Amino acid sequence: MKKQQIYKFGELFSGPGGLAYGAIKTTVEANDTLYSIAHGWANDFDEDTCVTYRKNISPETPDTVICEDIRKLDIENTLTPIDIFAYGFPCNDFSVVGKQKGFNGTYGPLYTYGLRVIDKFNPVAFIAENVGGLRSANEGKAFEKILSDLGNAGAGYDITVNLYKAEEYGVPQTRHRIIIVGIRKDQKKKFQVPEPTHIGKYVTSREAFENPPIPMNAKNNEITKQSAIVIERLKQIKPGQNIWTATLPPHLMLNIKGAKLSQIYKRLDPNKPSYTITGSGGGGTHGYHYAEPRALTNRERARIQTFPDSFEFYGSKESVRKQIGMAVPVDLSKVIFTALLKTLASVPYKSVQSNIKHIQ
Repeated sequence: MKKQQIYKFGELFSGPGGLAYGAIKTTVEANDTLYSIAHGWANDFDEDTCVTYRKNISPETPDTVICEDIRKLDIENTLTPIDIFAYGFPCNDFSVVGKQKGFNGTYGPLYTYGLRVIDKFNPVAFIAENVGGLRSANEGKAFEKILSDLGNAGAGYDITVNLYKAEEYGVPQTRHRIIIVGIRKDQKKKFQVPEPTHIGKYVTSREAFENPPIPMNAKNNEITKQSAIVIERLKQIKPGQNIWTATLPPHLMLNIKGAKLSQIYKRLDPNKPSYTITGSGGGGTHGYHYAEPRALTNRERARIQTFPDSFEFYGSKESVRKQIGMAVPVDLSKVIFTALLKTLASVPYKSVQSNIKHIQ
């Protein structure tokens, strides 16, 4: 009988469980040992998100999902020891779509709560995820400080940071995120960036929806009722086009001054990965089907984020849309955690140089 090495997993800013689902579904066999990850605890402040996480990740232990504002959470006395820690700290102040307030914003300092977890539990490894805009916030100084603080947290960590392009790993979506992996220095192991598997052979939005087709009775698959003018507008916009690149009659155009976001009424191109699915939805940003003049259903969004159809989201349709848009794609999570478990098990794997240089 194989020995088992089970790493207990804890997560802040957990979202609905994209990262966690990938983690707990990942195993590596080596040296007559099965390496795996098990849920320990999670925290998020949104009640619907916490219900989704409990139902899909920890149905047997719902109390381990703590629904509370991180600023009120008693980290030192409430949380239990863990071996692997993860957090996608809120990125609102680092996003290129926002105003990039960085540390001067409401959300920028929230990454420090992860430092407290690392200081308290000294996990074997941690994973931190954020938007690409993190690199340029505060003229790059925020990024340097975050990497320095993470490397010096707890007993000290060897850091590997990389900008991952999800579409290069089989996710049917051009979603680019910075992922920081730290391994405790006493392990004397260095995480390597796993080699992309799908460069030039990307999974398309058509494949995501049609291979296999979404069952008629799939959960979270309600169609949004569109107004007559939106339907008329979408019929004039070809797949891959948006409100600005399509040729529209005057009554269907939008009278907007200033920044013209490319996702406004943008229809998917069936022959390419989807553009980035976000948690927003107002003003023509729902994401729009390539073949039908309508917004995507939440199950279609979930397919783009590589959640299995068995993963059910809870809350209103708007709440579910936000949960899906804020999640880490499950298949990208599996890639990262597979590489992490192989690193911890000293199993070699194909890797590439990090595309972000930093001073350790």
